[in-house]
Order: sequence, then structure tokens, then C-alpha cells
Amino acid sequence: MSKDSLTVVNALLAVGFLQCLYWIAQQAYEIRLYAIKEYGRVIHEFDPYFNYKSTEYLYANGWKAFSKWFDYMVWYPLGRPVGTTIYPGMQVTAVWIKNHILNDWSINDICVFIPAWFGVSATLAVTWLTYECTRHQASQGSILSEFPLIREIYKYIVVPLVRLGLDLLEKVVPSSSAWGLRPPTQNDQYNTFVSMACALSAAFIMSVIPAHLLRSIGGGYDNESVAMTAMVLTFCCWTFSLREDWNNLWITTALGLLTGVAYFYMVAAWGGYVFVVNMVAAHAGWLVLTGRYSQRLHRAYTAFYVFGTALATTVPVVGWTPLRSLEQMAPLIGFASLQLIELVEVQKRKHKWGVVQTWKARVTVFMAAGLVAAALAYLLLGQGYFGPISSRVRGLFVKHTKTGNPLVDSVAEHQAASEQAYFQYLHHVVKLIPYGLTMTLLFGYNDSSSFLLIYGIAAYYFSLKMVRLILLTAPIASILGGIVVGRLFSWGILSALFAWTDTEPPIDKKVSKKSKPISKNTKKDKKTDSSEKLDEKTEKLETRDFQRSTMPWVLRGVRVAAAVYVIRRGKPYVEEFYKRSHDVAKSISHPTIIQKARTRDGDVVIVDDYREAYKWLAQNTPEDARIMAWWDYGYQINGIANRTTIADGNTWNHEHIALLGRILTAPEKEAHRIARHLADYVLIWAGGGGDDLAKSPHLRRIANSVYRGLCKEPTCREFGFYSNRVPTDDMRESLLYTLHSNGINPGVVVDRNRFREVFTSKYGKVRIYKIQSVSEESKQWVLNNRVCDAPGSWFCPGRYPPALEEILAQKRDFAQLEDFNRKTEGDDDYTKDYFENLNKKHRPEGSDAPKNTVKKLSADAIEKYNDREYWQNNELTTLVWELISEGKMRELYDLIASNPAVPHLRSEDGRGPMWWAHEYKRDKIVEFLKRLGVSEDREDVNGITPLSMKN
Repeated sequence: MSKDSLTVVNALLAVGFLQCLYWIAQQAYEIRLYAIKEYGRVIHEFDPYFNYKSTEYLYANGWKAFSKWFDYMVWYPLGRPVGTTIYPGMQVTAVWIKNHILNDWSINDICVFIPAWFGVSATLAVTWLTYECTRHQASQGSILSEFPLIREIYKYIVVPLVRLGLDLLEKVVPSSSAWGLRPPTQNDQYNTFVSMACALSAAFIMSVIPAHLLRSIGGGYDNESVAMTAMVLTFCCWTFSLREDWNNLWITTALGLLTGVAYFYMVAAWGGYVFVVNMVAAHAGWLVLTGRYSQRLHRAYTAFYVFGTALATTVPVVGWTPLRSLEQMAPLIGFASLQLIELVEVQKRKHKWGVVQTWKARVTVFMAAGLVAAALAYLLLGQGYFGPISSRVRGLFVKHTKTGNPLVDSVAEHQAASEQAYFQYLHHVVKLIPYGLTMTLLFGYNDSSSFLLIYGIAAYYFSLKMVRLILLTAPIASILGGIVVGRLFSWGILSALFAWTDTEPPIDKKVSKKSKPISKNTKKDKKTDSSEKLDEKTEKLETRDFQRSTMPWVLRGVRVAAAVYVIRRGKPYVEEFYKRSHDVAKSISHPTIIQKARTRDGDVVIVDDYREAYKWLAQNTPEDARIMAWWDYGYQINGIANRTTIADGNTWNHEHIALLGRILTAPEKEAHRIARHLADYVLIWAGGGGDDLAKSPHLRRIANSVYRGLCKEPTCREFGFYSNRVPTDDMRESLLYTLHSNGINPGVVVDRNRFREVFTSKYGKVRIYKIQSVSEESKQWVLNNRVCDAPGSWFCPGRYPPALEEILAQKRDFAQLEDFNRKTEGDDDYTKDYFENLNKKHRPEGSDAPKNTVKKLSADAIEKYNDREYWQNNELTTLVWELISEGKMRELYDLIASNPAVPHLRSEDGRGPMWWAHEYKRDKIVEFLKRLGVSEDREDVNGITPLSMKN
């Protein structure tokens, strides 16, 4: 092919690539706008409201005020130093966009669209990372060649056999390279096309894959939406810095610094930066262990770690954590190890050491450094220098499915992932991952592509432990799936349509034998010459010029037919994946704060109870009113109603949340005695499904972890309901049950001298009570007795009023299992009892549920209960949701035995037990319900079936 023709081909490839990438970017953007088109520019869920409020504060007051912002309207009476406890990257990004790009947009609108915009940018970043990890490099080969024994077998056995086979094949079929036996590494255009095809395929998958959609839907203004772009960009810069093209080490150093900048943005955006720095460190370690150490690796990692860590420490919430946290010790150890290795390598080059001398130096240096490091660690450990491992991180490594912390265990996102979860969020792509990894390891293995191996293993392990982290699998799954699709497409289409001309590297013929130095050791020279000749033969085979004039039409036809067959077989899977992704996008685009439902007449109505309640608070309560609610709703109350809250999703203070849990689950009189010193109003969710009554056992467990003796055992199983929906004594007496069922259940009436109902939302999903006899004395004391850490300082936390001293004296600070710095006695007995009771098949004492087998209703009765007339939110549907979500098969069985209609009950949104069983991956419950005649094909108000939730 001529030089001009080559230029034309390159131009066409570039234009086609950009056009395809533009179309993919459009797809990535459009699929994330369903919520905005359906509900308008509304922020979703809970955490995004805090992010929105903090963005507004940053825009209005500037960075200096933001970094010293102590918010007294949250975590009353303690307050929160927001400026030093927030990852501000997303807020800074939003304000920058407002100031420099979209001046006429409101902060709310920018916050709503940021997840969609960064969903596109993450897709483009995955395109770059895929291209970087699939492009050809000089040392590219198979991972098998990294092991000496396999390398020798390959050189002396496999290579000669392959050469013999090719010679025989060429005698039978002209131009045997048409079958794809020619090493693709010999043609730049072919390799470029392969990389482009893989990159575009990965981009398409990433643009719509459900695992990424979960955190990038318009309105979901959460840290992960921005962090995914930052994470992938860091990986892009890291693999880019390892290119073998960079002969100048200063270029490698500069790219290492660029990796540090990308990492800094990741640190500023999300606490998941710990995963990113450990991935880079693990990859560097893998390269060293597999014999791929180079000066390039040393320069790149050193520049990245030093510059990236220096920048990371400037983020207020991070500070010196990278040098103190055990979670980040591996990158530090990796940095130190590379310096020691390079020190030995410098001496080796200087003194021309042999293998034995080099290894002696390595062992000596590392032993000496190890002794010094051990002594230093011992001294620092005694001084409490190292920070403890967090409960969430600890939960990724312990054998239990729980962490031992009831607060962490109460969050659904912290539960372990199931096999069904991977298929739900990755769909058919999950089947391609092993093949993509195999192709990478066997046919395209180099310094950059080996990163995919480390990333893939780590992402799978951590997501398996915590379902929330399936988000981390989205990029790597897209890349590996894209590699499979891209390579098959390239092999089937490009190679069949075009003939490529290969060129061997030029050989310097001027080099003569006389130029070789003369050695006295003739025998050794002969052996060396023999070995060199064998290596030359091997190299000639591996770089053999398989030139061909034309591709026989028969072989061309066979390859085209094979390509067509693969495309036809794969097309339905692609269409199904694409459709499934859009279905998921639609289903998760219904914000919890505003919903759509159907009346019994079939009319569509907007259920806006939550915002209605928050707006009522804003319009009908004093500006300094304090609202008591479970921590889930703190961000929304503070962000929309602009009122002071007791706790929110930051969950930084376990003991404070335990106090809140004690108030809500205590008897009405005792609860009022505490609440009157902390709040003016109490807000509860009472709409069925996942309302406060369903969450109440978690509240009690958290309270009992600090205020011991509230329950007979740590999991508080006696705080709940019997199988026939009769509340236990502790539940019946609790403030939460009283406020929830006031005027609804017979005999449940709130004491108006303590709590007076002032608001009930239109559909009964929110109830607000005014606390009577509020202590103004305690309120003023809190206002006037904040304690600053220094005179004139902005850091001035609040304190509990003296009236609560008696209650607070009863608490026992919760001892984290991983807090080895604590000086007080541990809590081993409580922890052991907690885990033991989690696994018990327990029934509340006095349970009168029948032990007989369940009965299946008649077809007519089943149809009757599925009629819209019977769809409603009540305590029974709440109980069923709770039992299914927590996987309590035994209790559910007993409930159905006492009431055969339970399997067919449905809440106001049209969902019932079968929907919930699929949602929470309770396969045994699904099979049990199917035996009772519960259909998987019925639709809820939004047309979603249980089966569609499974897929």
C-alpha cells in the first residue's frame, strides 16, 4: 500500500471513529434524561440534597467561607464542620460550570444535569482506557511468557512446530495468512483498527450499562456520578504513562505527574479514591513480581505517588490520611519498595553486577529496610499514629456478611452481592468478561493491558462483598466485553475486505562478524553463538513477513460468512442488552421523593407527599425549628425545608444516632422526656413499604448497641410483630408505633399533652407532630454554650444540654471491631452475641402463629386480591415487605399460614411480594410464591413486572 493510500485510510478511520463515538455519546446522554423528561428538573433521593445545598453555599459564599463552614442546622445540638468533612470536588465542578460556562442556568438545574454530563465523560474515558490497553506495543505477547518454564517450552517446542505447520499449510493453500495466522502485531493499520473497534465497543457498552446508570441518572446529584470519570481518567493516565514508546524518561515522569492530577480530582470527588490508589499500587507490584520492572515504571509511579499524595493532603477531609490510614499503607510500601529496587538497579548498571550479586544486594537492602520499617511502625503504633480501618472497609474482608456495626448493617447497599445482581446490572456483558480477559492475557499482554487483570479481580472481589460496589465493575466489564466484540468484528470484517502488507524491521547488513569482540573462552563463545542463532530463528518466526499479493476469493468468502454468522447470532443479544438498559433507566428514573401512581379508576396521579411535607415545614414552622426524624430524611428536610435536623446521611456519630433511635423506639412518655430537650417537631414516614415502621427494628438495634439493656439480645428480635401482625409489647409501647398508627389502628391514640399532630400529607405517607412542653431553657443553653477549639476559631462544636446528662451517662460508646487504638476495654462479648443471634431462626416469644402448612387460594380469590380495588398501603404490606427484604423465610411462611391472602396483597404502587422477592434476590421466596399461584407477569402502576426486575 502506498504512502498516500495509507494516509487516506488513516483519515477515513479517524473520521469513522469520531462519528461512531459522537453517536455513542448521544446515546449515553439521552438514556440518562428519562427522569428529567418525566418529572422535570428535580433532584432525587437523599444525599443529593445535601450536595445541592453545599453547592449553593459554595456559590454564594466562596471557597474560603466554604472551607470553614460549621453548620449548626444539622446534627443538632453538635453541628457539623462541613468544610472539613466533605469531598468537595463535585461542588467545585458545579460552581465552575456555573461561573464559566452556563451563567444563565440555576444551581439546581446544573446539579440535575451533572450526572448525565459526567455519564458521557465517563463513557469517553472508558474509550481512551480501552484503546490504551489494546494498542500494540513492542513487548506485547502472552502472559504465559512471563513464566520461565513456559517461555522455554514456547521457544524450543511450540515455535518449531508452528513453523513446520505453516510451511506445510503454505504448500496446500496459497497465502495461509488469510486465515488469520499472521501475527497481527506486524501491521500498524490492522492493530489500530482493532484498538478502535475495541474502544468503540467498550464505549457503547459503558454508555448504557445498568451498573453505571445507577449512579448517573439525571437528578441523581451524588459523588459517584463525577467520581467514575475521575477514576477512569486516573487509570487512563497511568496506563498511558507506561507506554513503551516513551524513550525519554522525562516524558514518563510528566505523565506520572498528570496521573497525580487526575488522582487529585478523584480524591476531591469521592472517598472511593482509596480503591484507585490501591489499584495503581497493586498493578505496579504485579509488574515487579512478573519481571516487568523498568525505569519507566519507577519514574511513572514515583511521580504519581509523590505529586498525587501531596495534592491529596490539601483536600481538607483527607489531610494526612494517606500517610496514616492502614487502608493506604500498600501504596506507601509500594513507593518505598520501588525506590529500593531502583537503588539496586543503579548500582547494578554502575558496577555491572551479575545475577547473583544483584540478588544479594536486593536481599540485603530489603532486609535492612524491613527492620527499620518494623521498628518505626512499632513506635508509631504505640502512639496511636495509624488510623483504624473503617467498618465499611472491614466488611469487605471479614468472613461474615455483616460488619458487626448495626448502623452499617442497616444500609441495604452494604449487603453482599448475588449472582443475580451481576446479571441484573451487567446483563449479557457478564458472560463476555472471561473471554475478554483471556484475549487480553494471551494475545495482547503488556505493561498497560496487564492493568485490566488487576482491576478486574479487585472489582469483582469488592463488588461481591458489597452490592453498592458493583458500580466499580461497570468500566472493566465494558472494556473486557468491548475487547471481545471489537476483536471478533475486526477479524471478521476488516481482514476479509482488505489486504494488508507487512514489513519486516530493516536489518543492518553492515554489521560483520569481525566487529564482535574476541574472547579467550572459545567453548563459551560457541555456546553463546548457538544460543544467539536459536534466538534469531525464533525472532524471525515471530516477526516473519507473511506478505501476500491477493487473498483467495474462497478464503475471503469463508471469513465474510463467518463474520456474518457471528453478527447474526450476536445481534439479538445486543438488542436485548440495549432494551434492558433502557428499561432499567426508566425504572430507576422514578425518584423516591416524587412518584406516579394509578387510582382505582386507572387515572395517573402524582404522589408528592414528601415535598409537600417539607414545604409545609418551611411555611408553617419558625426558622429555628428543630425537626426530629430518622437520619435517612435529614438531608431532604434540611435541603428543602431549610430547618434544623437531628441527624442525616453523614452518619459520622454512632452514639448520636443511637440516642435518636432510643427516642423513637422508647415508650411514649420516656421518649417525650428526652425529645423535648432536642426538638420541636417529629416527622415520620408512614406510607407502607419501606416506611419507618419497617425500619424500626434497625433503629432499636442501633440504640441498643450504645444503650445496653434495651433488648434481651443485640439483634432486638423481640422488637417487632408476631406472625399474625400483632405487635410485640416493646413495639406497641414505642413512640414510633404510636405516631405511625395514631387514629388508624384500634386503641392506638397519641397523648396530646406530649405530641400533637399538625400535618398529614395527602396520601398519608408523612405525618408531623408538634412536641408539647418544649424546653426553651435547654434550647437557649445549647445556643450559648458552644466550645471553640481556640479563641476566635471557626470550629466551635455544640454540646448537649445539662438536662440530658442522666440519659447520656447510661451510654457506652460503641467500640468498632477495627479500632485497635482504643485504650478502653473491648466489646468482644457483645460482638460475639450479635453475630450469633444474626444467624438464629428466632420467633418472638409468645408467637401464636399456626404451625400448619400454607393453603393455596382458588383462581377466583387470587384475581380478587389482584384487583386495583384492593391495592393499598397498610401495616400488613409493610410487614410483608420487611420480611422479604430481610430474607425471613420462616416468619413469612408463618404469616402466610395464618393468612393465605398475603402472597397476593399489593401496595398502592401495584407491587407485592413477588416484586419485592425479585428486587431483593430472594430466590427461595420466589419459588415459594410461585407454588402458591403468584404470577410473575402482572404489572404494577408503571407497567413493570416482577420478571423485568429480575433481568
